[in-house]
Amino acid sequence: MNPIKVMVVDDSAVVRKVVGDLLQATPGIELIAAVADPLLAIERLRLCWPDVIVLDVEMPRMDGITFLRKIMSERPTPVVICSTLTEKSTHTTMEALAAGAVAIITKPKLGLKQFLTDSSDDLVHTVKSAAQANVKRLAARVKPIVAPAEKYTADVMLPPGGSRAMVQTTERVVAVGTSTGGTQALEEVLTALPRVSPGVVIVQHMPEKFTAAFAARLDSICQITVKEAENNDRVVPGRALIAPGGKHMLLKRSGAQYFVEVKDGPLVNRHRPSVDVLFRSVAKCAGSNALGIIMTGMGDDGAAGLLEMRQAGAITLAQDEASCVVYGMPKEAVKRGAVERTVPLERISAEIVQQLTWQAPYR
Repeated sequence: MNPIKVMVVDDSAVVRKVVGDLLQATPGIELIAAVADPLLAIERLRLCWPDVIVLDVEMPRMDGITFLRKIMSERPTPVVICSTLTEKSTHTTMEALAAGAVAIITKPKLGLKQFLTDSSDDLVHTVKSAAQANVKRLAARVKPIVAPAEKYTADVMLPPGGSRAMVQTTERVVAVGTSTGGTQALEEVLTALPRVSPGVVIVQHMPEKFTAAFAARLDSICQITVKEAENNDRVVPGRALIAPGGKHMLLKRSGAQYFVEVKDGPLVNRHRPSVDVLFRSVAKCAGSNALGIIMTGMGDDGAAGLLEMRQAGAITLAQDEASCVVYGMPKEAVKRGAVERTVPLERISAEIVQQLTWQAPYR
């Protein structure tokens, strides 16, 4: 098998050195260039085109967003954003996701070398997964404008089993889980929903501070209200709640009404928030009153939780392979028997709207 060719574009000499050495030392990966800005990158691209580009967003001579848009328009290539977590770069990185980036690696301003060394496993995993992304599908939607040794399951946040949800409530809940490619996919789904739609709870794998900007952007272009979830927020028709980065989100019920709990906890399936945690809580609290949807993303987070939802009587859907940027999470859910039906991305909003007239069966 040919090695994954990677180019690093970052004005930080430390990032170029540490990330470059790490990638070069990884079997199956070949570092073809580590350059200080996009103009130098363009010169190197004439000689050899990479399979993955690791890209900073704030650089001299040409910013990363402009370079990313150029790449996606000329020759769509998996791009992993390597960004410092500041208010300014949060907004810029959201632009990068909208422009077609497949993943985010966050880096601090201080202790950068040690952070990159400690996060080496995550970095390598992200680059290898990005190389498998269906970027042609991602580019078609673009509009101008440290891992623990043990892989935890949802058990660390709430135990399996327990009391069953009410057979039928007056409100329906839609639970959505997604990762790589999900920012663009969620935009397509949520902007197509009418103002009167079932309440939606969402886990999109995204670092802390980015989810607030992502939710605000969606809220500005959707008919429904979209917000980053806060503890005790009600799940009501016409509103979508997005789990905040760095926190888990669980569905709770008081009588026939639903709300969310936002809480700390360990990484589950290498993620916080975790789709499995949300889906398990939905299985417990909503049961057959819920619709579960697993969408584009790498890894297997959400597969076990979606199976629990199906076993609790929920309708369960998966985005089909043809419309996914990365057919990882949906594929694993299908493999485990968690999926009732597979549907293309353009059908998902219609499936959500149908829940307004769906009647839960009495059991």
